[in-house]
Amino acid sequence: MSQTDWSHIQSFAAVAEHGSLSAAARAVGTSQPTLSRHIAALESDLGTRLFDRSLGGMSPTLAGTELMAHATQMADAAARFHTNSTHSDLSGTVRITASQVVAAYVLPDAISALRVAHPDISIEVVASDTTDNLLRREADIALRMYRPTQNDVITQHLRDMPIAAYAAHSYITRRGAPKDIADVLNHEVIGYDRSTLIIDGFRAAGHEVNRDFFAFRSDDQVVCWALVQAGAGIGFMQRSIGDADPNLACVSGDEALAIMPMWLTAHPDLRSTPRVRRVYDWLAEHLKR
Repeated sequence: MSQTDWSHIQSFAAVAEHGSLSAAARAVGTSQPTLSRHIAALESDLGTRLFDRSLGGMSPTLAGTELMAHATQMADAAARFHTNSTHSDLSGTVRITASQVVAAYVLPDAISALRVAHPDISIEVVASDTTDNLLRREADIALRMYRPTQNDVITQHLRDMPIAAYAAHSYITRRGAPKDIADVLNHEVIGYDRSTLIIDGFRAAGHEVNRDFFAFRSDDQVVCWALVQAGAGIGFMQRSIGDADPNLACVSGDEALAIMPMWLTAHPDLRSTPRVRRVYDWLAEHLKR
C-alpha cells in the first residue's frame, strides 16, 4: 500500500472516530478539504460509500464499519512499529495524560522532582477527562480515576482518594457551615453541567437533585474548584487537595463522601522504552505516598 493510500486510511479513521470533518480536522491538525479529498479518493478506490452524511455529522456505513476494524488494526501495528524503532534511552519526550484536576494539583510536584533527577526527559501533560488511546501513542502513560478496561495495557492501582465537601472561609462567614451533608442541600453548591457524577453521588446518599440545583455549573473541574476557592459555594474535591488549602474548610465531616481510585497505566511495549519505564516507575513511587 502506498503512503498516499495510508494517509487516506488515517483520514477515514479520524472522521469515523470523531463523527465529522470539522472535529476530525481539529483532532489531527489538518484541513477539512484535505480530509474530504482523502475520503472521496478512498471511496472511489474501493467503489463503495463509506459514510452516511447528514447535518448532524458523518456516520460509517456498513462498509465503513468493516473498514474501521481493519484501520484500527493497521494503526495499532504502526504504533508498535514506531515504538520498537524509537531510540530508547533516558532522554526524549514522555507524554502523560491525566484528568484536569490530577494534572493541575497532583502531578506538578512529581514531575518537577522528576525534572531535577532526569533533566534529559521532557514531559508533555495532556489535561483531559476523556480517555486517550495508549496504543496509538495519543499518550505514553495515563493516570485514570477508574480501572482501565483497554486490552494489552500494564496497570497498577496506586491509591484510593477520599472525597469531601469544602467551602472557603469567606463563604462560611457569609452563609455559615452546613450542619451535616443533608444540610448541604440548603446551601449554594457548585456542580457539573452535563456530567451527572455529583448528582449520582447525591442520589446514592438518598437525596434527589437535578442540574438546576447547582448555583454554579461547569464541566471543567478546575473551574469548579476555583469557584470554591473564591467563596462562591460548596464543592467537592479529593481530601489530599482540599485539606492542603488553608483558605478552605472541610464541611462534610471525617467520613469520606466517596472514594476515587487512582490507576497508573501504560502499554507493555512502551514500558520497554527506558525513559517511559523510568517515568512510569517514578510516578508510581511518588503518587503512592
